[in-house]
Amino acid sequence: MTAGEARKRLDVFLFNRERDISRSNLQRLIALGRVRLNAQVAKPSQKIKPGDSITMDTPQPGPQIVNGIQVALEILYEDDVLLVVNKPAGVVVHPTSGNWTGTLLNALLAHWKTADLTGPKKERPQTPGLVHRLDKDTSGVMVIAKTDQAHRTLGTQFEQHTITRTYDALVWSAPEKGDDVIELPIGRDWHNSKIVSGDSSNPKHAVTTYQVIKRFGDVAGYVQLFPRTGRPHQLRAHVGSLGCPILGDTTYGGQKVREINGLEIPRVMLHARILGFQHPVSGHYQEHAANLPPDMQEICNTLGKYCRFH
Repeated sequence: MTAGEARKRLDVFLFNRERDISRSNLQRLIALGRVRLNAQVAKPSQKIKPGDSITMDTPQPGPQIVNGIQVALEILYEDDVLLVVNKPAGVVVHPTSGNWTGTLLNALLAHWKTADLTGPKKERPQTPGLVHRLDKDTSGVMVIAKTDQAHRTLGTQFEQHTITRTYDALVWSAPEKGDDVIELPIGRDWHNSKIVSGDSSNPKHAVTTYQVIKRFGDVAGYVQLFPRTGRPHQLRAHVGSLGCPILGDTTYGGQKVREINGLEIPRVMLHARILGFQHPVSGHYQEHAANLPPDMQEICNTLGKYCRFH
């Protein structure tokens, strides 16, 4: 910042200066305490003046690490403006407190660096545009923007709920109805801020359609979920409200869902199978899919002795 220049907010100054990092990623770095003003953790609204010292610790390229094992980035589709990947379970999407390395973002940065060295030399942001996210335990299809324009266009589609999404879930018992619509406004729970529910001071419109694909006797069910809105924890809270929490999801199902008939459930059994959207440049609709991951398929096979098709 030069002498005589009007004082600016820190986040505005960095956004105008660091053109290779999106506004959302800058805000996330500040929220994580990775930006310091005069050696002190900074707030986005702080005003800066000439002579101030600003330091920023950005995520570095690196592999995905799951349970200490390096996992290759599985690319389903890539072009000049977007990238579609199949995120494995156990991987955090972006760095957070306690998870600064081994995230999907670190792996994407490593891919960016390699692609820049081996592919055509085209200008691209240094930081991938994370348009949406999946929880750590959730596997499946994600789209990442390579340009600001793609980020804005895809972000608008998510905001307007024009994205096609299908999730696979293994649930405790199974809904009585073979298919139905769950319309339950949800927000931060009055009594537990870590979960969402209808018992909230600020519930927001949330709709999920579901279909029972298989019933494993009265023990469990394999359902497909089609979210019409995109609230945090929506699918987990909605099926939990039916008395059929997702297997492995102790947050919404308690300890009982950690095992079923002696079978240990290693994680939340939720997988983003299909993601469809309008391409941000061509406008053409495209759809990408990823089959059940091995751990969910193995549990389905084990539960198969109880199986009956709906």
